[in-house]
Amino acid sequence: MVSAMDCPAGSTQMQYWAPVAEPEATHQFGHPIIPAKAALLDGQELQELNDHDDLSRNVFGVLGIPIDALDLSALLGLIDAAAAERRRFLLSTPNVNFLMMSRSDKDFRESLLVSDSCPVDGMPMVWIARLLGAPIPKRLSGSDIFDALRSRKPLGDKLKVFLFGGAEGVADTVSRSINADAHGGMDCLEAFNPGFGSIADMSADTVIHRINASKADFLTVFLSARKAQGWLLQNHDRLEIPIRAQLGATINLQAGIVRRAPPVVQRWGFEWLWRIKEEPYLWRRYFSDGRGLLYLVLTCVLPLSARHLFRSLTGKDRREGLVIEHSQEPEAMRIKLVGAATARHIDAAIAFFKRAVAAQNAIVIDLSQISAIDTRFFGLLLMLRKRLLRQGRRLSFIAATRRMEYIFRMNGFGFLLNEEA
Repeated sequence: MVSAMDCPAGSTQMQYWAPVAEPEATHQFGHPIIPAKAALLDGQELQELNDHDDLSRNVFGVLGIPIDALDLSALLGLIDAAAAERRRFLLSTPNVNFLMMSRSDKDFRESLLVSDSCPVDGMPMVWIARLLGAPIPKRLSGSDIFDALRSRKPLGDKLKVFLFGGAEGVADTVSRSINADAHGGMDCLEAFNPGFGSIADMSADTVIHRINASKADFLTVFLSARKAQGWLLQNHDRLEIPIRAQLGATINLQAGIVRRAPPVVQRWGFEWLWRIKEEPYLWRRYFSDGRGLLYLVLTCVLPLSARHLFRSLTGKDRREGLVIEHSQEPEAMRIKLVGAATARHIDAAIAFFKRAVAAQNAIVIDLSQISAIDTRFFGLLLMLRKRLLRQGRRLSFIAATRRMEYIFRMNGFGFLLNEEA
């Protein structure tokens, strides 16, 4: 079989994908279907099929942001690998507040799009993701992650941590507590309070040099979500500490200033109410976020969930195949998706996009003949965009039908259609 990436520039070659589980479906769109197999990659490309490759992440696009479906042990494994390799790893934990800010602040949204892992923080986000077809196993808050890293017994060297932010004296208190635990999984190298300056003030060369000079493994940022994510995004390439994360109120929980909600309150999604009890000034934020979330649920989540359920009950997801066509042009690779861009075809699509990325061109995706797209495929498109931007290339979309424009907007990804090639 000739691979779609083997054809000469300017020509067009088709790949026909369908689930291996249904060999009886021998034709779709008037063409024979070839079962999807990742073995289409050659030996060199198989080296890229590892946990560090964005295209291989089990990530879902939910209301405009990426969400990773992984459990705590898998996330800790990713953190350990990044620390061992000194490889950049930006961790974000999207909750309802993150979701609402991402819809009005494109820089905040971009800080999530460039993140290397986005586990869900908050039961409302877990429920929304599940309604939209994303199999999120459980919530993973910043506090859960920090607690697990701190309390586990290290197999080798302890994780070296730099605490950045928090109220005056709070980070120092947590630092002493961490270092007093001889059997814990962390060592705190430094606690630094940058004050209440702007992102620009906190990005001064002296500040970045102080952080980098620590040679820590994990930079934990305890600022407001908007300021922390903005600071991490602005200094993404200047920071040398491999693992970075905005962990918000975790510092206050670690210091014992506020108490964590009981597990049953967390499971039932009422941690926000407990937080208001502990920190009454938060009520305005929760009221604003809750009102916005209710609007999203009524106007986007429920209609999209009904559409997803209808496709499942009618068997459309099982019957529809996906055809990927491409043509190699001088300035860009043009890719046309024909059929259902859904989770059933994701392995084949990942294999195809890996080969497409290797062509070293911008990528233009034609949406004129796509019949459906789900959260898993949106997640893959976000990872394709992230990978191309990291290499100085762009991903753009053309020829979207009015129906497809509507689906992109409903899912929160209308911005993808508006980005210039």
